[in-house]
Amino acid sequence: MGTGRLYAAVAAGGFRRYATYRTATAAGVFTNTVFGLILAYTYIALWDERPHLGGYDQAQALTYVWIGQALLMTLAIGGGGFEDELMERIRTGDIAIDLYRPADLQLWWLAGDLGRALFQLLGRGVIPMVLGAFFFELALPADPLRWAAALVAVFLAMLVSFAIRYLVALTAFWLLDGAGVTNMAWITGMFCSGMVLPLNAFPGALGEVVRALPWASLLQAPADALMGRAGLPATYAFQGAWAVALLAAGRLLQSVATRRVVVQGG
Repeated sequence: MGTGRLYAAVAAGGFRRYATYRTATAAGVFTNTVFGLILAYTYIALWDERPHLGGYDQAQALTYVWIGQALLMTLAIGGGGFEDELMERIRTGDIAIDLYRPADLQLWWLAGDLGRALFQLLGRGVIPMVLGAFFFELALPADPLRWAAALVAVFLAMLVSFAIRYLVALTAFWLLDGAGVTNMAWITGMFCSGMVLPLNAFPGALGEVVRALPWASLLQAPADALMGRAGLPATYAFQGAWAVALLAAGRLLQSVATRRVVVQGG
């Protein structure tokens, strides 16, 4: 099997793996929809008091809410990705089996996570977005090219999300328990990705800082790409630069870690 076909098969396996959890997917759709409704009405109250907060009108703000619900699990912003499994394999020593595979460790986990992300986008992202458009007036484009452009931004967001979580998972080579690092990463991701409030609404220097961090690639960039609020070349360049930098950092940390693998408990 060629290298490309191998990673395509791993991605397909990741998709099929999550597709088997139909009850969990249905529960997730329900949860995302309910949380989206709560957040939407919170935004309505906020935008009634502060019209055009962050440069968004109310329809754009509500669109942002439902894009967030579509991407929450797609990008594993609050957890639910591969990182816990990889950390456990490092802790038990099963990572040694992964290192013996005739495949690149980082690309193997990336392919699997892309398969998972694609399923979550289709399985848990589409329905909440459709329901959001049913209940509220959203600023969704009619131009299919705008949707295609937004999907490119979502793909780049998947790469950045994976790269961040891969770095977090690799800390298990040095830590007995990675739960603390994981929880810190989730909290940071929820705040700095704009899942709580659009990053455009953050004031002054704080806003400039959070919009320059890699988490801005996850939700803010795809949302602005879909709503036509940002130049696509600049958006793609920002996301691509962070993806390359973080994937390179992950490869470097992986190289350092695998030179001195310490097997804990196995």
